[in-house]
Amino acid sequence: MGARGAPSRRRQAGRRLRYLPTGSFPFLLLLLLLCIQLGGGQKKKENLLAEKVEQLMEWSSRRSIFRMNGDKFRKFIKAPPRNYSMIVMFTALQPQRQCSVCRQANEEYQILANSWRYSSAFCNKLFFSMVDYDEGSDVFQQLNMNSAPTFMHFPPKGRPKRADTFDLQRIGFAAEQLAKWIADRTDVHIRVFRPPNYSGTIALALLVSLVGGLLYLRRNNLEFIYNKTGWAMVSLCIVFAMTSGQMWNHIRGPPYAHKNPHNGQVSYIHGSSQAQFVAESHIILVLNAAITMGMVLLNEAATSKGDVGKRRIICLVGLGLVVFFFSFLLSIFRSKYHGYPYSDLDFE
Repeated sequence: MGARGAPSRRRQAGRRLRYLPTGSFPFLLLLLLLCIQLGGGQKKKENLLAEKVEQLMEWSSRRSIFRMNGDKFRKFIKAPPRNYSMIVMFTALQPQRQCSVCRQANEEYQILANSWRYSSAFCNKLFFSMVDYDEGSDVFQQLNMNSAPTFMHFPPKGRPKRADTFDLQRIGFAAEQLAKWIADRTDVHIRVFRPPNYSGTIALALLVSLVGGLLYLRRNNLEFIYNKTGWAMVSLCIVFAMTSGQMWNHIRGPPYAHKNPHNGQVSYIHGSSQAQFVAESHIILVLNAAITMGMVLLNEAATSKGDVGKRRIICLVGLGLVVFFFSFLLSIFRSKYHGYPYSDLDFE
């Protein structure tokens, strides 16, 4: 039964083949070739991706931040395939560039990258790199970048969005702030480990030793401790430091100033009310001190019982200090809070 049924089945298969359209064979052949090509292309992409990740892991084993020129940038960051995030610091560290902010930002960036490299969560999903202007000026031109330092995140897929550029002017470049930004963009949380810094401890020990030595030398005459003027000066110094934004500088770590790469002009006052430079806090401290000195002179002229002519001179000097420096302070306030309507003397 089985032997007799076999020829009949072959005849039926032959009939089905005869009924197939003649033009379907080239189509099936083309479809087969396309599947083979797609499979080979996918395999090629996987091999290329594996090579790129292997190379990046090898570089990371040598140093936490690897430098890139234009060719490496295009190969490992711009060109697909890519399944990893890349944090890139665009900077200008050569001495002839005179970018002190770049060196300060590089120190924080190095702390952050080392914290990731030596953490237990380290993996091949996040890498840190750097492009120096003197080594990759073509990259700066390609990205239309005209300032340094700048931090950018290049995601595994797609182009970087606006939030993938770190807002250095507003937030500062402290390693902790960079780590928070990276966590928002990549879901990779980095715990920052700073190397031990004993400068604060040494300074405190020296201060305590100095005060202790002074008290020991004056142990028989400690009336200076009750000197109201001395304590007033100490209090004013603390007030000036706090009101000028020194604590904000300590927390955010802003740059000292900003140099425009186009015209070389240096800005010491930040144009936004949400940020400031270190130099700006120093300027505010001096202005507050000058205004306070003017108020002290006015009070002295009003309460002293000396020569009238001398008191008049002291009054005019104090009034001049208050008017001039308060107007200067107000002009800075207006430059940061645009639209503020009040002013005394116009310094703009």
